[in-house]
Amino acid sequence: MIARNSSRILLTGASGPIGAALIPSLRSVGFRITRLVRGPRSGEDQISWNPSEPLNPDAVSRFDVVIHLAGETILGRWTPAKMAKIRDSRIQGTRNLSLALARAKDKPHLFITASAIGFYGDRGDETLTEESASGTGFLPDVCREWEAATHPASEAGIRTTHARFGVVLSPDGGALASMLLPFRLGIGGRIGSGRQWMSWIHIQDLVGGIHHILKTDLLQGPVNFVAPRPVTNAEFTKTLAAVVSRPAMLPVPPFALRLLYGRMADEALLASDRVEPVRLITSGYPFHYSDLRKALQALLSKSN
Repeated sequence: MIARNSSRILLTGASGPIGAALIPSLRSVGFRITRLVRGPRSGEDQISWNPSEPLNPDAVSRFDVVIHLAGETILGRWTPAKMAKIRDSRIQGTRNLSLALARAKDKPHLFITASAIGFYGDRGDETLTEESASGTGFLPDVCREWEAATHPASEAGIRTTHARFGVVLSPDGGALASMLLPFRLGIGGRIGSGRQWMSWIHIQDLVGGIHHILKTDLLQGPVNFVAPRPVTNAEFTKTLAAVVSRPAMLPVPPFALRLLYGRMADEALLASDRVEPVRLITSGYPFHYSDLRKALQALLSKSN
């Protein structure tokens, strides 16, 4: 267990929706946060780095925990340049950070790195757990290399956890924000057939799951960050429309998604991932939001 009041945490990706929710939560229970930021530092609680370049081990020494969330968003059309950014921002940055931690004089006790359920690929109705094999495609390839890039840290004896995030539902950006406008205008609808599974998680449970890893010494390796009840895209669409009191009558055809997003349409929007959070459940994490309707109602009441 990581002691709270005396522990220092080094965090990357602090400006994203996950980092924005995680920092005040950690500080509220006594953790001291230092941010690893790109470009010049702008405060005493920051360390500057370039993820594509080697990192001085002295800069990351004497931290108890390192939480690595940084990476290029997968949203947007997957041009060759975009795919290179997605890949390089995750693999190079993680490898350089991991090597620095492994060589640090005072190593952290715990290294939590972001990953994604994209590790599993498009698997139809198959129920997936942390024991399931990786799939095929660009996202599974990236996720495998992303997680493998942490090997220097784990081989140096640092407890290393890969947080495989599902669709994160947050009032501050991310997937939900991109869906809300069309649904509130009454022009939302299912994606393709709607039969593909969506494994989602409320931001409160994502933050709670990070806290759970901090105090559960046996949790290492992959951990699925998804709610216990995945839903199909059709069910997600129907539930979101009901929560915003609008119809959901305009399905989005696959060809239109492919025109807009290229390869991302098939690997992210139309892919089916029926993922279960086995390791969080068996290690005793108490989910606050297992029901999608209640999760959406709570989130949208905060965004109004």
